[in-house]
Amino acid sequence: MQPIFTIHAGEYLVGSYIEQSLTDPNGNKLNVWIPSKDTGVDFLITDRSNTKTISLQVKFSKDFLITHGRPEYQERLVSCGWWTLNREKIVNSEADYWVFVLHTFNAKNMQYVILTPQQLIQRLDSIHPATKSLQTYLWVSDDSRCWETRGLKKKETDELILRNGNVPKDRDFTEFLNNWDAIFTKWA
Repeated sequence: MQPIFTIHAGEYLVGSYIEQSLTDPNGNKLNVWIPSKDTGVDFLITDRSNTKTISLQVKFSKDFLITHGRPEYQERLVSCGWWTLNREKIVNSEADYWVFVLHTFNAKNMQYVILTPQQLIQRLDSIHPATKSLQTYLWVSDDSRCWETRGLKKKETDELILRNGNVPKDRDFTEFLNNWDAIFTKWA
């Protein structure tokens, strides 16, 4: 059995957020369960009676905005995360949802991108086809938009960030940003 003290920061932030801020569709608090070994599911969330379940895989990133972000982006972006993902692990994931945690320098402004592994792989296949190891960047703006920006050219990111431009639909992750209600669709 893996000791509980080895949960990573993202898992702690997600678990704490769920326990403190989320309720099921009936307004009841949720139970958060941590597995005793790594199975590709970091949390099991249940309703109060422990009859309905949701499984989550959590991915955490520090904020790269301050260290790697261009100065002219500093005022428009809230956080910039960077992950290395394995395509096969996403395709074979048993988790109902993947949660990407974007830590910000303002601890009260944590950002979460919540989507199914099927939604994730569909988007990443469209953006980065035929790549086994996926490097992905998720950027969150101060007006609550979220994009996958890995591979965009400087001109494209300038248009997006500095002039409120658009990106192709598959790169727009705004619908998944802080959308905790999505996890309850399995219970409907």
